[in-house]
Amino acid sequence: MSRNELLFERAQKTIPGGVNSPVRAFKSVGGTPRFFKRANGPYVWDADDRQYIDYIGSWGPAVLGHAHPEVIRAVQEAAVGGLSFGAPTEAEIVMAETLCEMLPSMEQVRLVSSGTEATMSAIRLARGFTGRPTIVKFEGCYHGHADSLLVKAGSGLLTFGNPTSAGVPEDFAKHTRVLDYNNVEQLHALFQASGDQIACVIVEPVAGNMNLVKPTREFLQALRDLCTQHGSVLIFDEVMTGFRVGPQGVQGVYGITPDLTTLGKIIGGGMPVGAFGGRRDIMACIAPLGPVYQAGTLSGNPVAVAAGLTTLNLLKQPGFYTTLESQTAKLVDAFEAAAKAAGEPAFCADSIGGMFGVYFSEAVPASFAEVSASNRERFNRFFHAMLAEGVYLAPSAFEAGFVSVTHTDAVIQATGAAAQRAFEAIRG
Repeated sequence: MSRNELLFERAQKTIPGGVNSPVRAFKSVGGTPRFFKRANGPYVWDADDRQYIDYIGSWGPAVLGHAHPEVIRAVQEAAVGGLSFGAPTEAEIVMAETLCEMLPSMEQVRLVSSGTEATMSAIRLARGFTGRPTIVKFEGCYHGHADSLLVKAGSGLLTFGNPTSAGVPEDFAKHTRVLDYNNVEQLHALFQASGDQIACVIVEPVAGNMNLVKPTREFLQALRDLCTQHGSVLIFDEVMTGFRVGPQGVQGVYGITPDLTTLGKIIGGGMPVGAFGGRRDIMACIAPLGPVYQAGTLSGNPVAVAAGLTTLNLLKQPGFYTTLESQTAKLVDAFEAAAKAAGEPAFCADSIGGMFGVYFSEAVPASFAEVSASNRERFNRFFHAMLAEGVYLAPSAFEAGFVSVTHTDAVIQATGAAAQRAFEAIRG
C-alpha cells in the first residue's frame, strides 16, 4: 500500500471524509487523493516522493510558482516579529493602500481571513446599505459556503432558490434568486419583476468554479446597467480571478466597474487572506463607522499580509502578465494539439490570463448547463491518466486550472507530451 493510501486511511478516522475541503477527497474522479509534502516552482511532491507538474497552484495563489524565495523570506521575517497581535499594524495599511491603488474601483477595503468571509460580509454590507433582502447569484458560481450562497436554481425563472446543503434553512434560501450565467434575458425579466427588492447581484465575472466559463461582454454590461438603474449593489467575486487574469482582475479586462469586489487567493500569496472593498459610501456602513457588523480576530494577520504584499509587488514587474497569459495560451494549444494527434473525438480548451479550462465537449461551454453536458466520465479517465503521467490537474470536471510564470516552455511541452499519451491511453 502506498503512503498516500495509508495517510488517507488514517485521515478518515479523525477527519470527515479524510479531508478538510471536499474537492480534495477525489470523490468526483474516484481514487486516492495525493498528500503533498513540498512544492517548488511548477512542481509538487507527494507523500510517496512522486513529482507532479502542478496545475492547481493552491487553487490560484501560486501565480509566482510555489515557494517563491522572496515570499518565503518575507514570511520568515514577519514571523520573527510575532504571529498575531489582535491589534492594528502598519502592514495592514500598506496592504489596503496597495489594493486600492491596483484596483481603481476600490476606494476603501476591509481585510478578512478567507474568500468565504469576504463574500459573506460583502452581501451583508449590500443588504445593510440598500435595506433590501434579496440577493441574486448564478447557477454554477461558487462564492463560499455561507448559508445564503449554498443555493441552486428554483423551479421557475422568477422563483427563489432551493438549498443545496443540509443545514441551510429554506427561509435563508428564499432570499436568494439563481439565474443562468450569461443569460441577459433572465436578468432583465427578474429586475423588471422585482428590482426594488434586490440588494445585490454577486457574480464570478469569469467563472472558475464550474470549470472556466467566460462571460459575454453583453452579460457583464447588463449587470452593471441594471444594478445602476435599480439601485442594487453589483459585487464582483474576484477571489479567484483577482490579479490572476490581469493586473486589475476581470474588471480591468472587460472595463466594467463593480460597486464592491471580493478578493482572496493571490492577495495572501498562499496564506489565508481575504478582502472586500469598493465605493466609499457603501464601505462607510461597516462597523465601527456604520451599523453593519463585521469582525475578525486574525484579520490583517501580519504574516499573511507580508506574504500577500510581497506577491502583489512582484506582480508589478514589467511583462509579468504578458508572460503569464502567453504561457497559459501555449498550454491550451498543447492540450488541443495532443487531443487532435490522439484522435480524441470531442475535446476543447480555453484560457484567460493565468486560468484555463479543459472540456470533453464539442465547444467551449458558456453556462453551467453546458459544462454539465460535457463527458465527465471521460474527463475522470483523462484525469487519472494524466496523474499517472505525473501531471496534477484539478480532480473535478467543474474546476478551472491555473498556470504560474514558472511553467516554462519546457514544462508545457512535457505536459503536452503527457496529454497525448493520456489521450491515447483512454482511447476506445
